[in-house]
Amino acid sequence: MGSPKALLPYQGRSFLEHLLDVTTHAKVGVRRVVLGAHANLIANAVPLAADEVVINTEWEKGQLSSIQAGLRSLPTGTDGMILCLIDHPLISAGLIDELSGRFYAEQAARPPIVLPVYQGKRGHPVIFSSAVYDELLAAPLDQGARSVVWAHAGEIAEVITAEQGCVLNLNDPQTVKRVLSRPD
Repeated sequence: MGSPKALLPYQGRSFLEHLLDVTTHAKVGVRRVVLGAHANLIANAVPLAADEVVINTEWEKGQLSSIQAGLRSLPTGTDGMILCLIDHPLISAGLIDELSGRFYAEQAARPPIVLPVYQGKRGHPVIFSSAVYDELLAAPLDQGARSVVWAHAGEIAEVITAEQGCVLNLNDPQTVKRVLSRPD
């Protein structure tokens, strides 16, 4: 990419700052930003509280290692976690609200996983209930969090959305340029 994805510009701020803004929600009590490669550069560029930052020293093992580092840093008693990937920054606060609303809709029968669906395709962010934390911590590195999603295929709460950003994986310079240069 030429620079850390977290610092790529989007609407006058970085991808990371955008995600921090849209995840500011009444139901989000604890926030963690897991940093791996370029941790110092990102931490110096984006104002983050010290207790928000988790350094994943094993980031080279892949995305699951970052999820696990974030999970280990959470205080006991959290209801769940909203997993926002820096590769999928083009989401709105409205989508976070819809996902949170679905997650908290039924206390007695809270779904283990809530995720958005755009035109039949599942996307991000994903809410994982605390009921699946141990499964995420034990998931195989080569399968990642997908293995937990597969294990709960019949229990997933899908939130239909018109937000294409939930399925746009901005993982290479050409895609970033194409997606960010198109008119809204």
